[in-house]
Amino acid sequence: MSATASLNDFKLLNIKCKKYFELYSKGAIFLTPPKTDKLKERFGFYLFMLENLCDEKDLDRISDIITDTEYNAHLTNERHNDQGIDALYINEENKEIMLFNFKFRETFKLGQMQSENDAFVSTKLVNCILNGNSEGLKGKLKNLVDDAIEKLNSNDVWKISLYMISNEPISINIDETSIEQLKDFYDMEVTSVCLPHIKTMMSLRPKPIVAELIIDNDALMSYSENSISTSKSYIIRLNAADIIRITCKNPDLRNNYNCERVELLAKERIDYGVLFDNVRGFVQKSKYNEAIAKSLREEPSKFFMYNNGMTIVTKDIKAEPVNGNKKIRITINDFQVLNGGQTLRTLHNFNALNESNITDYLSKSEVLVRIFNASNSDAVNKIAEYTNSQNSISNVDLKSLSTLQIQLEQLLDEHNIIYSRKNGDTGMNDQKEYRYKISMEQFGQILFAIQGSPEKSSNQKQHIFGKYYDEIFSEKNFNISEAPSIIESYFEIKKSYDSATETLQKIEQKVFYILYMNNVCPDLDYQQCIDELERILALFEPTKTTLTDARKMIQVRFKDFLNNELQIAR
Repeated sequence: MSATASLNDFKLLNIKCKKYFELYSKGAIFLTPPKTDKLKERFGFYLFMLENLCDEKDLDRISDIITDTEYNAHLTNERHNDQGIDALYINEENKEIMLFNFKFRETFKLGQMQSENDAFVSTKLVNCILNGNSEGLKGKLKNLVDDAIEKLNSNDVWKISLYMISNEPISINIDETSIEQLKDFYDMEVTSVCLPHIKTMMSLRPKPIVAELIIDNDALMSYSENSISTSKSYIIRLNAADIIRITCKNPDLRNNYNCERVELLAKERIDYGVLFDNVRGFVQKSKYNEAIAKSLREEPSKFFMYNNGMTIVTKDIKAEPVNGNKKIRITINDFQVLNGGQTLRTLHNFNALNESNITDYLSKSEVLVRIFNASNSDAVNKIAEYTNSQNSISNVDLKSLSTLQIQLEQLLDEHNIIYSRKNGDTGMNDQKEYRYKISMEQFGQILFAIQGSPEKSSNQKQHIFGKYYDEIFSEKNFNISEAPSIIESYFEIKKSYDSATETLQKIEQKVFYILYMNNVCPDLDYQQCIDELERILALFEPTKTTLTDARKMIQVRFKDFLNNELQIAR
């Protein structure tokens, strides 16, 4: 990962963050909208970073976990002390309580470093969580801390992590004695993320990347779909040092297929443009990365057997025999690493750890690399989907590669709507003025509700792109041409709740029900559906315990009760 960041990186991040906020604010109501660009950039910074680090594509859900005093004062006109924590996210899948401290600088200063003091400012809230006492906290923060306390008191093993997030160019040294003491005292992991890390998350479509290779005949196998096809693909055994070379930022080295001084690669860093189409996007940490690095260090000559390899797709491959037909010279033009992104990142990170790693370990390791000639975009999508399907990857990310989801992205782009298939997405055209942004997950939830399952849209959303996917997105149940109007309806209903005091998460559950009600009772307009839903929520009390509206709406009994009431009303 690159260790430096420039003024241009800083400016590009500000542009992206402002766009993020403006897109989100078109579908959400801020009771006191921020007036300055810098404040919009700061709030967009929260949304952008949390979407990436929490792997949470629902911006409403992200807004719900932002505890920053200033942000919530503009959102709800309520000002509560955030106690040094700007966001709190409970990651159910990883059993991690994630605390975030943000520092957004309005001006760029070369050499400016994150402050260690910000980590210690956050410990007051950590003490509240560890002591199981939320007394004195108010608003959104109190509810989130209560949830965190409940998790720690359960029988499951949970960890607490503090993320120090800043748009400054230099991160704190988390191995400093004071930070180490902080980690040991609270049994808490501390992670620093600043501008050099952040710039790798910004999805700016790269210029075509070209590289050249020389391969021994016995390290290469060619493939074509049939005997008369002129389009060939290749499966090769490639030295890890060569992988570093063809994916580095230096175009001269990428094309220097006869690079004999391998030590020149020691200071080269990854060009993240080769991972633009990679389904995983940015991965902060992974247990698989640690295993890859361990096998490189301990048994470099056996790395080929231990690693699953990489899949590259390229718009054009040229191959010609050289050295008396003993070797093959291969040129790949406009290529992307679709599978094996973790392997590639780990190879580069391992290379960056020590200047001798490239000669001592990487040059002694080999990787299986498949290079597909895939000028056809549909073929690329299928290669990406199928080669990733055997790995540990979410159903949502896997389905994001399907032809249908890409068609939806293209269709909605024509209607100035961003259909976000990946974290950090701000549209297919940076020059276009988009009206809305909606994630794949949100759209799946909307369809699930309209098709008759509003009670499952929230608490079973993890299955929407799994066991329910084929049914929800089938041609029988879903007409793709209706997607723009469905999304229009979604945002129109959301705006109808602009005066509500509940969290946006609760509002979204209500929106799912309104969409469902309008579908089964087309004679009721949106406002009538809203009035009916609020009336029925007030009537429904299935147990002696008072339930929140959110808890009521995930029950099948409530949906049945609502259906009965609607039949009476009609």
